Amino acid sequence: MVFNAHHLEPALLRRQAFNLRWAEQPSDVIPLTAADLDLPVAAPIVDAIKNAADKHCLNYGPATGLPALKQAISKYYLNKRNVIISADQILPVNSAAYGISLTCQTILQPGDEAIVFDPVDFLFAHSVEAAGARVVRFSIPPGNTHVDFSAMKSLITSKTRMICLCNPLNPTGKVFTREELQSMASIALEHQLYILSDEIWSDIVYMPNVFTSIASLGNDIANQTITITGFSKSHGLAGLRIGSVMTNNTVLFQKILHQSGHLSTVHGVSTISQIAGTAALNECEQWLDHFLQHLHRMRDLVVQKLNLIPGVQCIAPEGCYVAFADIRETGMSSTQIHELLLQRARVAVVPGLPQWFGPGAEGYIRISFASSEQILSESLSRIHQTLSRL
Repeated sequence: MVFNAHHLEPALLRRQAFNLRWAEQPSDVIPLTAADLDLPVAAPIVDAIKNAADKHCLNYGPATGLPALKQAISKYYLNKRNVIISADQILPVNSAAYGISLTCQTILQPGDEAIVFDPVDFLFAHSVEAAGARVVRFSIPPGNTHVDFSAMKSLITSKTRMICLCNPLNPTGKVFTREELQSMASIALEHQLYILSDEIWSDIVYMPNVFTSIASLGNDIANQTITITGFSKSHGLAGLRIGSVMTNNTVLFQKILHQSGHLSTVHGVSTISQIAGTAALNECEQWLDHFLQHLHRMRDLVVQKLNLIPGVQCIAPEGCYVAFADIRETGMSSTQIHELLLQRARVAVVPGLPQWFGPGAEGYIRISFASSEQILSESLSRIHQTLSRL
């Protein structure tokens, strides 16, 4: 499958693509905002949903999730991540975002502390603070610059309970090396800290970079790791709100299950969404390969074009389909650039504001490139013309 403009339906996106995207922008604005696909999902996923609906049977599913999905995740993590995880230790949840929140609610108490990267998606800080704990920021430099883990150790106090790991890292696209993860694991083991490992972007990694799941580094660290997964980034299923939480720690898993509200049916996951997730893992490997090839080309296009713009610098992301562009040399703030591009270029980007990514994001803008070459080329041309006039 070749991804191109013929696979996009702009009118449909204008009606259905929300969260700062097409349906929430003026008709002449191109949104490169929320990390969501402009491209249609894989045919086997659509077929699985249709087949399930055609049976006219949409009853309750098991509180702990459909066995087929749990088994598919278990198999996937064994074959692709070198992580041995029993299906019984996997809990499908209503989105990876809820999985992050659920993990924080399970582990953290008021007055606790959790280490959160800077910059990183706002959901980590939000979830930590919602649990009554304090966010302790740890700066992660862009690109493959050395990460000073001795600085992380200096942040740990008697109140520290957890390290929040986002790998690959949204918004910078950093993919942590095995050596970096071993350093992080050593710190967690030494201080008996849990690791929340958000791996929702783990399928979106560009060669020669290699993704490593921190739970694959040994039984000890696996026992202190809670892994979060989802299907919104890899397969475009954001609207189905399907993710999972897993851990080899049986006691901790039972606490997560109890905290989830699934057993009381207060919370739970749509069976249709779980069927879609199962099809994504079992039937869409070729589609995902083609999607990744397309994204690799779009990444190279976006980075090349951005680096031709006066005052803009962009390091090629190692993973994710977002480019985090440094605009400090323009002399303008992230908010000013965002407003300028929206008003004059008619292109919407995400400004590097503390509420989105933490204080370390100021001076940057984030651009999603999960779109067609035609749309991206037009957007970048508009951005170049506007910023060249500064």
